[in-house]
Amino acid sequence: MPLKQQIIADLTASMKAQDASRTSTLRMVKAALVNREIEKGAELDDAELSKLLRSLVKQRRDSIEQYEKGGRQDLAAKEQSEIAIIETYLPQAAAREVIEEAVVAAIAETGATTMKDMGKVMKAAQERLAGQNADGRTISEIVKARLS
Repeated sequence: MPLKQQIIADLTASMKAQDASRTSTLRMVKAALVNREIEKGAELDDAELSKLLRSLVKQRRDSIEQYEKGGRQDLAAKEQSEIAIIETYLPQAAAREVIEEAVVAAIAETGATTMKDMGKVMKAAQERLAGQNADGRTISEIVKARLS
């Protein structure tokens, strides 16, 4: 079953089960999906939908950081529960070891030696990790550690 149909089916099931938090999150995901399809002018394939879901997770992580700075643990917890629901539709996240191997290979491939080369290394590492659901922040941290 395509990812879009899975999300819509799960939304219907959560509405029937009266699971308010899951229903709310899936409605938000469906709205973002529809908006992106309107922008594109065509249906999204599973790869594009996965990219959209990763973007939604990243937005929520940024929100959690801001809420925690503001002392709003209740809102941070809500965002964390939304992340948990959205991540069920994403492939398993790449392990840190896999990301480190890709970064080492990218550094060797680009011949990077200083922080000035970080952009080239990031691009090469992300290409190597395409489709593996690697967190950009984790990639960035590893690249900085290796180039420092």
